[in-house]
Amino acid sequence: MAELPNPRDADRDGRNETEAQRADRNLAELLQELRVAALGVQVLFGFLLALPFAVGFTKLSTGQRHLYVATLVLAAMATALLTGPVAYHRLVFRRHEKTRLVSASNAMALGGLGAVGLAVSAAVWLVVSFVCHGWTVPLISAAVFAFFCVFWIVVPALGRRLPQG
Repeated sequence: MAELPNPRDADRDGRNETEAQRADRNLAELLQELRVAALGVQVLFGFLLALPFAVGFTKLSTGQRHLYVATLVLAAMATALLTGPVAYHRLVFRRHEKTRLVSASNAMALGGLGAVGLAVSAAVWLVVSFVCHGWTVPLISAAVFAFFCVFWIVVPALGRRLPQG
């Protein structure tokens, strides 16, 4: 028999759904978001994997090589974190653990997005340091990192404080 929604279980946004329905909806929304994020980091990761085979790679300084390795590791971590919810879902499929799956997947997604932001910022630093020199390198890289922070942290935090309407 299907579980009927209890009016006392309504979310703050007015939905009247069971815990199972809420978990299904939350998982579907999260997986849709991860499709977008994972594709972007996979493109960056693929580029980074191919980079050492490029002709100009030998011109990188020792510091740039260290930055490249850090960027590569961040992109790999982001890939693992952003695809982790899919693996988790496959391992707990039909075991009635969807609420726990959504919670763990949310944590992986947030960690993955943080790793993406750092990987992209580090990749920008690497490319700009190869093309330019001096104060423009940290300035441009810091601006990109700040851009991520503003639109991924500050704007959502401000949005949470505004009344819904």
